[in-house]
This record gives sequence, structure tokens and C-alpha cells, in this order.
Amino acid sequence: MLLECKNKPFSGGVQAEYQNKLVGVEEAVKHIRPHTQVVLSTGPAEPYGLIEALFRRRKDLQGVTIHHNLPMRPYSYLQEKTAPHIQVNAWFSSRHSRKGINEGWCDYTPNHFHELPYFLSEHIQPDVFLAAVSPMDEEGYFSFGTAVTYNYEVIEKARLVIVEENQHMPFTFGRTRIHISEVNYVVKNNCLLPEISFGKSSPEAEVIGGLVAEQIPDGATLQLGIGDIPNSVVKHLLSKKDLGIHAEMISDNIVELVEKGVVNNRYKPLNPGKVVASVALGTKKIYDFIHRNPMVELHPASYTNNPVVISHNPNLMAINATLEIDLFGQCASESIGYNYYSGTGGQVDFCRGAMHSRGGKSILVLPSTYNRGSGSRIVPCLKPGSIVSVTKNDTDYVVTEYGVAHLRGKSLRQRALALINIAHPDFRNELKREAQKMALI
Repeated sequence: MLLECKNKPFSGGVQAEYQNKLVGVEEAVKHIRPHTQVVLSTGPAEPYGLIEALFRRRKDLQGVTIHHNLPMRPYSYLQEKTAPHIQVNAWFSSRHSRKGINEGWCDYTPNHFHELPYFLSEHIQPDVFLAAVSPMDEEGYFSFGTAVTYNYEVIEKARLVIVEENQHMPFTFGRTRIHISEVNYVVKNNCLLPEISFGKSSPEAEVIGGLVAEQIPDGATLQLGIGDIPNSVVKHLLSKKDLGIHAEMISDNIVELVEKGVVNNRYKPLNPGKVVASVALGTKKIYDFIHRNPMVELHPASYTNNPVVISHNPNLMAINATLEIDLFGQCASESIGYNYYSGTGGQVDFCRGAMHSRGGKSILVLPSTYNRGSGSRIVPCLKPGSIVSVTKNDTDYVVTEYGVAHLRGKSLRQRALALINIAHPDFRNELKREAQKMALI
């Protein structure tokens, strides 16, 4: 079912300009030259038709680099045979780009999410920007819909802007609009938006969710990720009052909180009354919820993820998942040893912003074990090759199904003991022995 379109008839000038710029996807990508930097919009706002048409032209596009952030589909260009023609650079990995990064035919550029608009606009000198957008309104504006992230900063520098009009793309508020006069070409492609959903939570996730919810006071502002544990946290928040949302990304899990009045954004000094994010990713549930919903505003990542901006929300509760943590408090959230899994994203942005928020908390969550209990996620030292996403100085609260460890301001000895105490019981003695060898306890 298509999203309801509330557009009024186009004015004559806007309609004429629209028709003049409306072309087929094959015609549009002919204007992309060799040796150019092509930036795609984020995740659910990637323009599927344009991307596939660009791949079909790959043999004519020597020296072209595609920059993506969280690819949500198995695009044709995400394979090794593309590399001789089109280079690929990821700014955040998904399961579709992970293989290429670990095999070396796809590049990855480290970044904090709030700096990504700056890097893309200033460091790579973008030539082309491609994005999926909502249908144009009566004033000649498209909406970037589900993702704003770095769009405006890139558009200011790009010589060529091509948008893919998609009737399934929601029209959103905040800083999300682009006028027909700012666009070089428009194509149409009404493919369904990519969706990501989560099934039943594990028993461990349910316990962690309850422990995290105990840390959250009424009136707090939340940053929630997506996944089993954040979904479990939400289930335990239904008895809370007057919560707000200021996040990098929102998903299906906020809808029930808003509909039941738990989230009303009443006490937010920034964007009061508004759910604020840079990206919306989930299922049709969240896409329908944000469509022309004045309570939701999407803004660039340079705003939503700026630690200074984040810190101006009192009682900011940042809840993020990590893969492994050592006894010093160092967290590996983006790699498993030498194998890249995702990226830094906005985790550090919100960890630091929350710690400078009056009453704020940064809460890192993880199950105590992996592979059905075969190994501990709390380890003496991170695995060789592991990327430290959150340094020991930035780690605040850590939660497993066995409890809560508050590390900030604690000595190395106190940290080690607190983390051992929330490790799986099967691994605690081993962790104590290793901690003694390291002179931590």
C-alpha cells in the first residue's frame, strides 16, 4: 500500500521545471563522468534505481568512487568484480558491505558520525549526490524522508544532484526539504523501502532491558539504538512518564512509546515537543508513523550527533550495544578481532554527550557470553586486532544480564572487580586469575 500523498496541484512554473528535469534512470546516470566522487544518501534513502543503473555503466566509469553509509540492499556494485571499474568506500558497514571491507576490495573510512557531513563535503570534494526522495509538493519541494545525515553539506559542493522520486518515501519535517530548483535531474522509481525488523528478544536481552529501564528516570531524554536489547528496554519503559527522544536513528520501537503517551518530549529544552533524529530505519510501521507527522523532526548528523548539542538535553540516557569489553573498560563495538563488523557511527558522540548532560548516563549493553555460552564477552584484554570504539575514559555504565557496573571515576582495580561481578558466573574465576596476573586486583 502506498503512502497517502497529500500534494496539491503544482503551480505552472514548478510543474514546467519538474517536467523539464524528469528523465529515465539510464539517461540520468549518463551525466556521471569518470573520475568523480559519488555520494549516496543513507540506508533507507538510497536510490535503488539510480544505483543499479550506475552499476550497469561501470565499464564507462573508470576512476569513479561510490561513498555509502549503511547500505541496506545487496546492490550489484557490492561485489569484487566491480572494483576494477568503480571503487567503493564505506563510512559505516552493514552485512552487505562487511565482506568487501574484510576482503580488502571495499574501503572503510573511520569517523565519528557527527563529523561525517564535514568529511564528505570537505575531504572528498563530492561531485555527484544521489538520493531517494518523497513526491514533490505543490511548492516544488521534495523531502529527504527517512534520512538527512550529510545531505545538505554534500549538495552545497556537488556539481550534479539527482533525486529518485519514490511514492513510498515519507514526507518528513525538520530540515528535510530540497527544492526542484536545487536538483539537476529527477527520476521515478516506486520500489518499496528496505526494512529491518527484530523478532523475539532473548531471555538475556529481556533481563538487560529491565536493568537499563531502572536507570532511566521520568522526564529523561533517550537515545536508543535498534536491536533486540533496545527493543527489550522499550518494553520496560511503558510505566515511565514524560520521556523525550533525541537520537541518531529512530526505529519501530519508539512508536508504541509515543502512542501510549510515554514519550511526549515535554521536558526537552532543545526541540521541545519533538522526536529528533537524523535517520529513521525499521519497517513500514516507522515509515508510516513519521509521514507528515509534525511531532517528528529529522536533522543533519552535524546537529543530532554533536556532543555539545546532545549535552544540552538534561538527563540524556544514551543506550548502545557493544560486542566486547575488557577489564580496563575498553569497548570493541565495531570489530571482532581483525574482522570488521560495523563502524563507530554515533556511539562515541552519544557516550560523550550523555556524560556532559546534567543527570545524563551513557549505558553500554551486551550479553555476558557469545555462541550459547561458549565464550565470555567480558575479557581480560580485547582480542588482537579489535578496534577500541569507546575508550576506557569514555565508558560510563555497562549492563549485562548479571547486573550493572558503573565505571566512570573508578580505579582500574574497582573497574575490574565491577566487570567481573557482572560477567557470566562460569567465567568469573578465570577473569579473576587473569586480573591478578595483570596486577589489576
